[in-house]
Amino acid sequence: MNLPGEGPIMFVGHYAAAIAAKAVEPRGPLWAYALAAQLVDVGWGALIITGVERFSVDPDLPGSALVLEHMPYTHSLPAAAAWSVLGALAARLVLRLPWAAAGMVGAVVFSHWLLDFLVHRPDLALWFGGPKVGLGLWDYPVPEQAVEIGLIAMAGAAWAWSRGRQGLGPIAAPAFIGFLVALQIIAMLLPADGNPVGTGVSAIGAFLAVTLAAAFADRPARRSSH
Repeated sequence: MNLPGEGPIMFVGHYAAAIAAKAVEPRGPLWAYALAAQLVDVGWGALIITGVERFSVDPDLPGSALVLEHMPYTHSLPAAAAWSVLGALAARLVLRLPWAAAGMVGAVVFSHWLLDFLVHRPDLALWFGGPKVGLGLWDYPVPEQAVEIGLIAMAGAAWAWSRGRQGLGPIAAPAFIGFLVALQIIAMLLPADGNPVGTGVSAIGAFLAVTLAAAFADRPARRSSH
């Protein structure tokens, strides 16, 4: 999880899964994959606003200043699985995507927990009330950023190649990735905010902005024939 004001931690890295999914299964819209990549954190933003889930801020922590105290309904392993099923069903029933694309949406939702497992300190419950896990890459900000940018670069290259095979223009992939990197830089520069309403609103706003940018980047503009 990475939000505006958290510092240099996993934010745009989650979108690597969305971009890779678009490269593998282009029938799904990029905006749906982008929203799926952060669906768990959209739910988290809403639940911290209402006080159902809780966090605090410790500015002495390296990387991320967030102390994620209570988030069983979004970031436990069973909750992540449930959000994934919900995402896949919504993609199938609401967006009318083919089952393969809907399943990819669900896989992107679940990728959020897997990437969080890589970077979070042990705050991801394996089951409700169970032990909490996390490899803690947040504590090593430089390697964490290298992993994050590396994932985005590889996924972006795959998406650009996929677009080329479809005869689509080459600009969308680097433009969208540039937008994500700019957001990451802004997130790194902003101080941590311990206000749950402010954090929740800014987080959801950032995720929706990326979703809109993804819809714009996914427009079917074709290469010029001249």
